[in-house]
Amino acid sequence: MGPESASARERREAAVRAAVRDGLVDARHPVAGLLDVRGIREAVAALRAAFEEVAAPGTEVLHAFAVKAASLVPVLRLLADEGMGCEVASAGELALARAAGVGPGRTVLDSPAKTDAELREALALGVAVNADSRQELARLDALVGSAPTASVLGVRVNPQLGPGSIGAMSTATETSKFGVALRDEGARAWLVRAFVERPWLTRMHAHVGSQGCPPELMAEGVRTTYELAEEVNRAVGGQRVRTLDIGGGLPVNFASEEVTPSFRDYARLLDVTVPALFDGRYGLVTEFGRSLLAKSGTVLARVEYAKSAGGRRIAVTHAGAQVAARTVFAPAAWPLRVAAFDAEGWPKEGEPVPQDVAGPCCFAGDLVAVDRPLPLLEPGDHVALLDTGAYYFSNHFAYNSLPRPGVYGYASAEGRTEDFPEGYGERGGHGEREGPRERGGRRSGPDVRFVPVRRPQSLDELVEESGGTLAPGLTALR
Repeated sequence: MGPESASARERREAAVRAAVRDGLVDARHPVAGLLDVRGIREAVAALRAAFEEVAAPGTEVLHAFAVKAASLVPVLRLLADEGMGCEVASAGELALARAAGVGPGRTVLDSPAKTDAELREALALGVAVNADSRQELARLDALVGSAPTASVLGVRVNPQLGPGSIGAMSTATETSKFGVALRDEGARAWLVRAFVERPWLTRMHAHVGSQGCPPELMAEGVRTTYELAEEVNRAVGGQRVRTLDIGGGLPVNFASEEVTPSFRDYARLLDVTVPALFDGRYGLVTEFGRSLLAKSGTVLARVEYAKSAGGRRIAVTHAGAQVAARTVFAPAAWPLRVAAFDAEGWPKEGEPVPQDVAGPCCFAGDLVAVDRPLPLLEPGDHVALLDTGAYYFSNHFAYNSLPRPGVYGYASAEGRTEDFPEGYGERGGHGEREGPRERGGRRSGPDVRFVPVRRPQSLDELVEESGGTLAPGLTALR
């Protein structure tokens, strides 16, 4: 099968074999993140096409990736290469976006706790800012009055529509910390007046939540924001609000390979719920994150030991809370599919056996799957945590001082398939290709190319990060 016709699953399985073959996952580095570059490019293309299909010709649309979902500079550079901007929520994320070459005109700063220094930097650079509160808007009043800026400025609105199924991911609740609460007494009138009095306030922003929030709730938040923008413009007697930032948050299906809901589904839902949104009068900004990357990521880890306790089989692996914190601490809200592979990276065969998949962290609850039917896992096998391209290996939890794993992007090697002539290559190891192997009548060869996204953290780097060079400091205090 050629590289152009390979499905996401086939590409992932080829990448697992190649990662094991090339030593990206081995005894020294027993866990790694793998990113399907083609899958990411296809997701961005699907997003762009979905909005182009419903928007009037000439509508200005900025798709800004939510950096929190994958705070890795090479990923941001790849997305920028596909035409995306960045939505940042801290000075650190802004620095990452700048390092990736994303220009200020394609960057949006959102955060409920922006400092004066962060606001000054954003205005000096020309980064768009959405004020999150009345007090922050007062800070912007002073800053805008003291120096000119090219930044587009707006206000984040909380439509107070209620939660989705995961409370922690719901940002449009009655008491959410985000935005100006639209339904609080006097808030709507204050917001209209705030825009009327400030000619430089030209954008309105809303984001009702992410995983667990149904698209219908998200669309209702957009409708509420659109209606408020229309009210402001009527009060001004012209187009004061020129751009609507409709946030992101499209949920991901973690139960199967299927991508649902799709960007096309959501764009069409918006077109039905808020028909005038796409008539060309308003520019649009989106802030999708998880839905762009989740399906293109895999955490691959070695099985170190296999044991039984109380009649339950347990596979002890190197992928636990340090890479899958949400799944470990809130498994009902964040379940993951787990795939089993053998010592050479081939899909594991055999009758499924209920077993726990445990991580390396030193607490009893470090489990990524409980009583999960899988082919019997043995030492030296591998497990793959699927749909982990967003948040998982880019937001490390440093429990037990476990070093951050390496992350690698992969793609099919040009012009290569899984059939190779005898004698192709002779050596394995990091960056060196070995010859084809026989397996069930098939050949596996060097059909995957990797590039590092983040190199594995060394123990020296971990010690330095933990204050190693400052070791004598506390002893000097009495």
